[in-house]
Amino acid sequence: AERAPEGVPRGAYSLVDEGHDLALVLIGTGSEVQHCVKARDVLEADGIGVRVVSMPSWDLFEAQDEAYRESVLPPGIPRVSVEAASSFGWERYADASVAIDRFGASAPGSTVMAELGITPDHVVECARALLGR
Repeated sequence: AERAPEGVPRGAYSLVDEGHDLALVLIGTGSEVQHCVKARDVLEADGIGVRVVSMPSWDLFEAQDEAYRESVLPPGIPRVSVEAASSFGWERYADASVAIDRFGASAPGSTVMAELGITPDHVVECARALLGR
């Protein structure tokens, strides 16, 4: 798989590779990637191999050949997407999503994100639930 900045024009790329045998892929967009990286560190410390993928563009990713897409998102490996917006559409790429599927909150950004579950801790919780750990 490509790396940033080479991977950006391809729509998605592996930002941080797994340190153990690959067991999970966390997919983030924009500012949510930081939560994926922090969650990865927690999960890797527990011996769970986690890859972090940055996916800035579904359309560009879909335009890539199958070999590239599978190098970034290997078939058969559970995936969690993290999106500070609706989970709509993520079912194409992820088995579970940490997202905002409701409307209406007003506060400083970090407060809203924490209230809505867009945090590394919630990503870890979702990942563990998906993996049954």
